[in-house]
Amino acid sequence: MIRKLQLLFVTLLLILSGCSKNERTSLQSLSGNQKSAVAALGSPVGDVVGKITVGYQGWFAANGDGSPINAWWHWTQNWGASPSATNNGIKSWPDVRDYTSTFATAWPNLNNGSAARLFSSFTDQTVNTQFSWMQQNGIDCAALQRFNPTGGEGPVRDAITAKVRTAAETYGRKFYIMYDVSGWTNMQSEIKTDWTNKMSAYTASSAYAKQNGKPVVCIWGFGFNDNNHPWSAAVCLDVINWFKNQGCYVIGGVPTHWREQVSDSRPAFLATYSAFNMLSPWMVGRIGNIGDVDNFYTNVQTPDQAYCNANGIDYQPCVLPGDLQEHQRVHGDFMWRQFYNMVRLGAQGIYISMFDEYNEGNQIAKTAENASFIPAGSNFVTLDEDGVACSSDYYLRLTGDGGKMLKGLIPLTATRPTQPIVGGGNPITPPYGSVITLKSSNNLYVCSENGTQAMNANRPAAQGWEQFTVINPGTGTNKVVLQNSGFYVCSENGTQAMNCNRTAVGPWEQFDWIDNGDGTISLRGSNGAYVSSEGGTQAMTCTRTTKGATEKFKVNQ
Repeated sequence: MIRKLQLLFVTLLLILSGCSKNERTSLQSLSGNQKSAVAALGSPVGDVVGKITVGYQGWFAANGDGSPINAWWHWTQNWGASPSATNNGIKSWPDVRDYTSTFATAWPNLNNGSAARLFSSFTDQTVNTQFSWMQQNGIDCAALQRFNPTGGEGPVRDAITAKVRTAAETYGRKFYIMYDVSGWTNMQSEIKTDWTNKMSAYTASSAYAKQNGKPVVCIWGFGFNDNNHPWSAAVCLDVINWFKNQGCYVIGGVPTHWREQVSDSRPAFLATYSAFNMLSPWMVGRIGNIGDVDNFYTNVQTPDQAYCNANGIDYQPCVLPGDLQEHQRVHGDFMWRQFYNMVRLGAQGIYISMFDEYNEGNQIAKTAENASFIPAGSNFVTLDEDGVACSSDYYLRLTGDGGKMLKGLIPLTATRPTQPIVGGGNPITPPYGSVITLKSSNNLYVCSENGTQAMNANRPAAQGWEQFTVINPGTGTNKVVLQNSGFYVCSENGTQAMNCNRTAVGPWEQFDWIDNGDGTISLRGSNGAYVSSEGGTQAMTCTRTTKGATEKFKVNQ
């Protein structure tokens, strides 16, 4: 069997290295087993191979947020003045309902009457919230962007790095440093100093991404054919090899046309590109519709993958949601076509560009879902721009499903499985201020046990201990607190059975209210796990990573 596999690998290498562009496109017609053999030429599954990585800017700040920059960094053109219709630096308006710390702007109120407030990436709660979104949606890793740290933004970038490490550790995500070298004059020497003196220390974190047993670092910008990336192939190769000699697995964020060394790529750079352990060609601005996606798949990415397979390089293509302001998204079909193409291609990993890029309109983070959530009089395009209503977290959920397809958890499919709104139709929304009962799949009611012991779902009738008041904690979309007999339900962070004995509301007493689209709801704790009735056979817990029958409840039935 081993000899047969070796023969298959050699045969595929000869085919891939010798075929024409048109012949290479026939890779899509290989059988599943043959595709697996091609993919096996890459590195084994690790923290980036076989995983979904998001580009994480973490670069938004606000006046008064306590950051070293103390300005409206990246929200505006003039960072010293408040964001407004005449001082705007973003294309898309974020949904900020999940953030407890936000900052007033000079924009008019939102169309729903709420104040137009924005978040700061320097606030711990912002970073924690965003990494909790990653956890909830199966996003494996964040590539933290790091720009010239010797410039004015160096101190705030240092601080954000520490916050990202803490959030990644807290929510079980991975992260790595991604140097964007654009405009970095003394890059060749200073990037080495920065890694040695500052960033390398982060590799000791349990959350720092490793691949093939090595800490991951990415360098974005080598070989681009513009004045912002002026270095020679030799200089770039020196930096790549230096990081590899430090024991790192090095990813290259490279031009789209790196292999042919034309258009956005400098000539005579192929040997430098080939020195990277993984290549991640840039795609923003290159595609804008599904026809573009398929054209690049056939003419660029298929031969890219073949070259990488033949040369022992891992391939991590970009997948982007599309520029919302330019109406590219078609309620997720644009992004899903990319996922489908890259999975059938056999890519070793996928890089999402980007997580929080509200400036370019390519963010997957929560975004204004309709006109009621943007400032009055503004022209921000919202997620329902083509007439299809989408929840603010839709592109997070879509990314989660793309990751499942990459990992083989769901079949390869050209049909988008993600619904723009969970359950569709009229969702069950939290009945704030109402008293409700929760009936488990065993047809028995959830009981608070009056706070004297752990909660159970074993009561045949609903009386005082089986009735809960639904409270809006004001911390995010569809967040709820459940109260009985003056005490709050607690998830216990999944470390023990749940109780209803808390006198104050913290993260453990807040739950996401989730409409399952089948007449039931689920409750998800701040630990990212679902509340389970345990079928009434034991005390209730908040430990489940997926929803089954025991994690679903009927309201007032």
